[in-house]
Amino acid sequence: MVIDKRLEELLDLVIAQGGSDLHICAGASPMIRIAGTLIPITKYSALTSEETETMFKSIVPEDRWDLFRERQNIDLSYAHGNSRFRINGFRVQGTTAFALRLVPHAIKTFSELNLPSVLEVFTQRKQGFFLVVGPVGHGKSTTLAAMIDCINDSRSEHILTIEDPVEYVFTPKKSLIHQREVHIDVPDFQTALQGAFREDVDVIMVGEMRDYETISNAVTAAETGHLVFSTLHTNNAAQTIDRIIDMFPAEQQAQVRVQLAGSLAGIFSQRLVPRISGGLIPACELLINNNAVSTLIRDARTHEIDTVIQTSSQEGMIDMDRSLADLMKRGEVTIEHAYEHAVNPKTFERYL
Repeated sequence: MVIDKRLEELLDLVIAQGGSDLHICAGASPMIRIAGTLIPITKYSALTSEETETMFKSIVPEDRWDLFRERQNIDLSYAHGNSRFRINGFRVQGTTAFALRLVPHAIKTFSELNLPSVLEVFTQRKQGFFLVVGPVGHGKSTTLAAMIDCINDSRSEHILTIEDPVEYVFTPKKSLIHQREVHIDVPDFQTALQGAFREDVDVIMVGEMRDYETISNAVTAAETGHLVFSTLHTNNAAQTIDRIIDMFPAEQQAQVRVQLAGSLAGIFSQRLVPRISGGLIPACELLINNNAVSTLIRDARTHEIDTVIQTSSQEGMIDMDRSLADLMKRGEVTIEHAYEHAVNPKTFERYL
């Protein structure tokens, strides 16, 4: 498999420019996202449908190409030098388009990512369910990789990751690490999770919670002595809990609330905000499952969780609006960008 020369040049450009994403579609020049902003690469004229298909086909294994033609959508990863790209290919008005997300070779530490050190506490647990949530493109996978590598650095554990596709590639240090890719190593997330119960696994990382079968197996794993990490495309902790519950049939929701109340370790929500000095910096919310939170989950009173977070900073919880206000006070972000990401503008103003 030989990569198309134009695509190879574009991937090199993404890496050299510190970009995060590359977009290829017919009828437009390629575009790179840098520090949250899409920038057209005017060196290249608008691509034809034949060109985009040729470029995409050059990095898709033959057996996966047949799958793409059948489903007209595909997720995969591609190694380019010392970097990897997560790729989604899709069809747009009969033409091939694809988006590539750069996955850096090096896995950064909490400090390098400007993440709160309290996250390390969750990596030292022996069991429980921890979720990293937020919108697409706000660093969930990177944070999760930092947490897994923290375990890898400090403990001798058997770590299993289940991903679609595999993004960060871990180098075993103190831990034994197996990374399984959906559609290549295993047909789906549920099958991989069910197999984990027979594989003497200590830590499980599920790339994304997509359906109630996956969540059900993950919660069961957390209840039965495993430390489970995953991501969800939700905006905050309270919404995350509601989304999980709502994925289940009505007759199972009461039981799931009880299970989640007992197994949840915490929920970390993050936003990447443009930094005054350049680049992006995370603002975050952290919910820690204490007795009060557990009761709210069990009693279907998740609307009260935001208040618990706001009043529990002494326990290590972090409120998103306070986090944004702190970044602004430290001169890291502008007030305009802070307001854009504030959950409740009036609460945010009280922190200023």
